[in-house]
Order: sequence, then C-alpha cells, then structure tokens
Amino acid sequence: MNELVLDGCWTLYSEEEPLQKIQAFLPGDNYSALVKAGICPNPYYGKNELDIQKFRYKHWNWEREFSVSEELLSFPYLYLELSMVDTFCTVFLNGKAVCECGNAYAAYRPEIKRFLHCGTNTIRFSFRPIDKEAELIANKRGGNYPHSEDCLVKHLNQVRKPICSGGWDWGITLSAYGVYSPVRIVGRTNTSICSVFTKQEHSKDFVRVTAIAEISAELEGTEIVEFSFNGETRSVSAIVHPGDNLVQTIFEVVNPKLWWPNGFGSPELYTLTVKTSLECTTKQIGLRKIEVVNEPDQYGTSLKFRINGIDIFAKGADWIPCDAMPSGQTLERYEDLLESARIANMNMIRVWGGGQYERDCFYEICDRKGLLVWQDMMFAVAIYPADDSFIQEVSLELDYQIRRLRSHACIAMWCGDNECIGCLSWLPEEKELRFGNYKKLNAVLAEKVKKLDPERTFWPSSPCGGPGNFKDGWHNDKDGDMHYWEVWHGGKDFSAYYSIKPRFCSEFGYQAFPSLETVSTYCPKEEFDVLSPVMKHHQKCHRGNQPILIMFEKYFHKPEGFQNFLYLSQVQQALAIKTGVEYWRTLKPRCMGTLFWQFNDNWPVASWSSVEYGGKWKLLQYEAKRFYSPVLSVMLKTPDGAYELYAVSDLKEECDLIIREECRTLSGDIVSTHLHHAVLSPGESRLIQRYEAGHFSKFAPEHHFLELFTEAKGKKSENLYLHRNSFFFAPFRDMTLPDAKIQVAFIKENEISLTTDTTAFFVVLDIENLPGTFSDNNFTLLPGEIRKIRFQPKQDRFSADLMHKLSICHLRQTYEKA
Repeated sequence: MNELVLDGCWTLYSEEEPLQKIQAFLPGDNYSALVKAGICPNPYYGKNELDIQKFRYKHWNWEREFSVSEELLSFPYLYLELSMVDTFCTVFLNGKAVCECGNAYAAYRPEIKRFLHCGTNTIRFSFRPIDKEAELIANKRGGNYPHSEDCLVKHLNQVRKPICSGGWDWGITLSAYGVYSPVRIVGRTNTSICSVFTKQEHSKDFVRVTAIAEISAELEGTEIVEFSFNGETRSVSAIVHPGDNLVQTIFEVVNPKLWWPNGFGSPELYTLTVKTSLECTTKQIGLRKIEVVNEPDQYGTSLKFRINGIDIFAKGADWIPCDAMPSGQTLERYEDLLESARIANMNMIRVWGGGQYERDCFYEICDRKGLLVWQDMMFAVAIYPADDSFIQEVSLELDYQIRRLRSHACIAMWCGDNECIGCLSWLPEEKELRFGNYKKLNAVLAEKVKKLDPERTFWPSSPCGGPGNFKDGWHNDKDGDMHYWEVWHGGKDFSAYYSIKPRFCSEFGYQAFPSLETVSTYCPKEEFDVLSPVMKHHQKCHRGNQPILIMFEKYFHKPEGFQNFLYLSQVQQALAIKTGVEYWRTLKPRCMGTLFWQFNDNWPVASWSSVEYGGKWKLLQYEAKRFYSPVLSVMLKTPDGAYELYAVSDLKEECDLIIREECRTLSGDIVSTHLHHAVLSPGESRLIQRYEAGHFSKFAPEHHFLELFTEAKGKKSENLYLHRNSFFFAPFRDMTLPDAKIQVAFIKENEISLTTDTTAFFVVLDIENLPGTFSDNNFTLLPGEIRKIRFQPKQDRFSADLMHKLSICHLRQTYEKA
C-alpha cells in the first residue's frame, strides 16, 4: 500500500483554554467539534454569535498518533498531501515542523520521509489566530486596504481566507480553524499524477479529444501512462524530467453524446481513466463546446454563453458557502441544494467571490445535473494588495485551483472578482494608484487562466463590460454583466426593473424572512417579533427590515401576526424577483442571463436567499421554477399605459404555442377570454399581442385580474410544456380580495387535490418539520378547478403526516377583515 489516510478521530485542544482535550474529527473544523463537546453553544441560536467570538482569538491544535509500516517507508519519496487548511498553521511530525500553511485556497505537498519512522508517529496541526496574523501582515505591508464594513475581522482581505467568514450582510462572523479535505501520506517511486484534463476540437458529429495527464517527477526517467476513454485504451511511454510533464494521447469520438446544460438536453459524461505504475485517476468528462460571446452589437456589448453552437439564456442564482461551519458542508447538503436548483429549471450557478472555491463534489454534482458554473475567483468587495508577496500567494492558489477544476464540463467561465472595481472609489485621492494595482493583480489572474485553461474565457470582474471594459456595471446596462440593486438598496418599487435592459444581470435581489419552521431553530417563542433582539440579530443588512416594511405599504395590507409577516415577506420577495426576470427574459437576445442574489444561506437568517438554511424552499424558489420555465407567457404594462403579451421559449426546437388569456373578477368569474396561437422559433421571445392604453379600462383594475394558461408543444420532440401566470392591474392593498375557503382531499400516496369556493391568491402549502418540496406552491387557485399537488419528501418514504400536518395559507387570511 502506498497511501495512508489520516482522517478520523483526532485530539483538539487550546493551551489558552482551561478545558480538557476533546475528541474531534478531521476533515472538520474546531467550532463544530466544540459545539459537539458542549464547550461552545450553538452559534446559530439566539445571539450566541456574540459569545463564541472568544474562540477565534485562541491557538488551536489538532493532534493524533498514527502507525507507519515498513512497506510505506520503503518508497523513496513520501509526501504529506494537504488542501483546504484553514488558514495559518504549522504542521509538525514527531515534534518537527514540516510545513507552513497560510492560504486556505492552496494545496501543500511537503516531502516528509526523513521525519517518519516505522511504528507509532505523531502529527499536529497548530493553528494561529486569524486576527493576529492578518494584523501582522497588514502592519508589515503598510498602506490602506479597506474591505466591506460587513466583514468584522480586520484586514481579512490581506490574507487568503474566505472573507465572508468575518461576517457579511447575510452571514455570521464565524472564523473557523481546521482541515476540510482528507489528510494523506502518499508514497511515490518517482512520478505523481497532478491533474487530468482534456482539450476538445468539435466539428459536425465528431469530437477530437486530447487527453492530458500532468505528471510530476523527481528524477528523469520513463513512465508508462495508460489512458482509457470511450471503450479504447492507449499506452504512452513518456520520458519525464524533474518537475511537471504533460503526457497526452488523442481519442476520436464519432457521433458523440454531448453534454448539455439543464433544459437543453442530457448532461452526458464519459469516463476518462489514467493509470501509472502506482496511481489511477478517473475523471468524468463532458464533451461540449463553450463560447463566451462578448462582442459589439446594436445595443452595446453582449455577454452570452454559447453551448454546442446554441446561445442559451442563463437562468440561475448566486451561491455562497452552504454552511458557516465547514463540517456542515457535506455531500448530502450539496446534492440536496443543487437538486433544488435543477428542478427549479436553473442552468447556471455563480460561485461568489467572497466565499470559497467549492469542494470537488460540488462540481461533480453540477456536471451530472447540467448546471453551468460561473466561477468567481476569491476576491470580493475590497481593495486588495498587489505586492509581490500577495501575488505569490494568489499564484500558489490558482496553480492548484485551476488545475483542479479545469476538467469539469460545468465550468463556464473564470471571473476575476466580485465588485472590486467599484471599491476603488472608496479612496478617491488614491484612485489612480489603486486602479493600477487592481489591473496588476487582475492581469496575474488572466495570465493564469490563459496558461492553465486557455479554452475558457477570463472575465475580469463582476460586474464589468468584458476584457478591458471597466465601465460602471451597477448603472450601465449596455455592456457585459451588471448588478442592479436600485430596488432593494435604492428603495425603488418593483417597476424599476422595467427601467433597465441588461445584457446579463448577474446580481439583483430582494430580502425575505425564513419560514416559521426555520425561525424556530434560532429564536425563542417569546421573541416572535421581527423587532425583537434575536430577530434583529439575525438581520445582518445595515438597512434592516425597513425595505420590507416600506414595500409592504406600497403593495399589501399590513399583515396580522408574526407568522403572516414571515409569509408576506416571502410573497413579496417572490413577486420582486419575478418582476425583473420575466421582463428581462422578454428582451432576448438583448438580455441573455439572469442570476439573482442569492440561492442559499450559510446559517438561519433573514436574507435574499431562495432556499433557507437547511434546504427548505422559500416561495421565491417555487416562483423561480415558474419564471425559469422553458416556455412562459407574461403580460407587461408599458410606461405609456399599454399592455403587452409576450411568449418566451428557451427550447432548441420550434414549438406550437397556445395562450388562453382569461380576464376574471376577483371572485373568479370569467368576463373575457382570448386565445392566442403562435409558432415560436428556437429560443425566441415574441410580442404576441399589444393592447393600447384603455383596452382594459372597462374592467375596474381593483376588481379584476388576468390568468394566462400557456401550452407549448415541440415540433420535433412533441414534448408538452405548460405554464401558468397571473397578472394584476392594481396593488393588492387596493383590492377587496374574497375570503376563500379551500378544501383539501387526499388522492394517493403524497398527493392531494385542492378546491376553493372563490379565488384564493398566493396559496401556500406547508408541512412543518417534514423536509421536502411541493410540485407547486404560491399559486392562484380558481373556483371550479381541481388543483393536484404532489409532495416529494426528501426521505424516500410515504408521508403519513401529509394530511394532518398540512397547513394552507393565502393572502386574504393574512390581514384583518374589514
């Protein structure tokens, strides 16, 4: 055996803490271990965040014994392989320092044979406090490098640790220490496989695949490298030299099964296996051609993703680390969250630059589910250094991260940072100097991508206009991608989304509270009030709850009671993002992507997320499933008072489309019906009908609404696509909504039917403490219809609780009856 894995039970202790040594597990973090041992309170409950900060100022040691065999010691080289070491740490073997770590994104691989002996050995990771290390580095560097005020750990932008671990406007301040990937000792004779990837040349019904193994060698010699792919095996006898060597062979694939993003086809994967005398590495390879189109056109400069020759509209959201305690970032959590993205018709996830390069399983799951990944590099909302020492650290991490991730079909683009260009205005007197430093660091990032992953595009920053185009991406909607925050941070109402026509909107969002079920995990019942100390502590945005409350007054009646307040905040959030996405989708091909902020949470909190901490869907996630539907229809009111009916298709094929437009009274009586027929081209957005101002004036706006039923059938596949949408002429506060009585009937395993005596709006189903999702939620229920809803529990079992634990809410129930 040439490998010894040191995962499992270790001893964790701090010499500054009067406590016994405790058992703890690696991979893992100190906070999770301290919570499990009863030493640290649950950081997520109440205001415990304030009490746990003392642990971040201490030195922490992870230690264990392990046995080394004569067989392992017989190898001429023994390496300690480390990654995701967080962050400043000295590694000791048998009391001697063998490695210094200082970058949570880098990998370390010291040769350690001389430090080991046969039999029992000891290993210790000694972590130093991040605050002190960051301060020492900042003082040595000098200069002024501010970062977001939401991050409460000073100088965190001057070290390579996730900046959101210092707190964010949605995040807890929880600065953990630990190792989050396997700790391995590996024996080698001469060579090691560092990475495996492919280069692909696509033509009609044919792909030439160059399979490449990067081999590291200590000495000059010969290595037999065996490649297996698509049923073929090739052996290459390679002469290797000290350092890194590229060994390759070519496979030709006729009539390939291509990898497609979700909604455009199957994400087919081929197995590529590379073997040497001691190692075997397997990768899942997707055959696809990806192009990032950033070119001048009649509107400005585009940003769109072209996959296998087809321009796709990117539909998705922005991703943050899925747990502030790294031990909670499990395979099961990744699978659950990314499946939620897939079934909500998303095809792209943006990994945000203030978090982390995600674990291998994240990208493997995205490969399998057809989720493209917009990959930020880890820089966000800060002015970063550009001196030699900082650039050396960044180069170290990118040499590792780009090599690690470049084999994945899901990686769509490398992006330099999140919003760092805008931060240059923080120091107006130094702006020219800071911009020069910014470009220096950015050029290093671009050069690394060009060298290590030249087939992919490097996008300098989000937002920006593209390479060399650093225009204001918060207000310029003509070039590249933009971030639009005028509705939440600017206080504008939802119609402000109609005032811009982005080429690609990669950030925009609106906050909501989590469900009562999630709130109950951190807030005692006696503080069930949005202005209570605990609820305010779990609201990290500096604007607090005011935007939610102010917008309530514009659109809704004031909700009655705490639970209704939570419900209405989610209705409002869903309505906000629906307004922007539906309009921007009608702008195809001018606009070719929407990624809303944000997809997930890293602890239970009021935030912009569509999926709560723990995986429960907010109403926004259910709305996303509809507004990201492959085919949809939407009615828009134009600034001149006219009404325009659009149909939008993301299909690769032509489709026959029928839209039934029903104008109804609030009680549900039909007062007019129109049928619209169209044949949509692949990927087309089309104006189906324009009604001039006054067309609906005979219907009092506060007493009527439109219900749109869309049915589309593919010309070739004959797949059937259904979509349903409601359009309202007036704010809900001006409507006299009927007080509907909804009846529930059990149909079969996990399936129910709903009926109502009069129209019910924003109907929401919930089953507390039973993880799962409904086939639909947050919808309009009409009298005379039977609405069938299926509940899919996350545990694969029949839910006996479905009927007696099911709760139903709709808008009219949330406020006081007149």
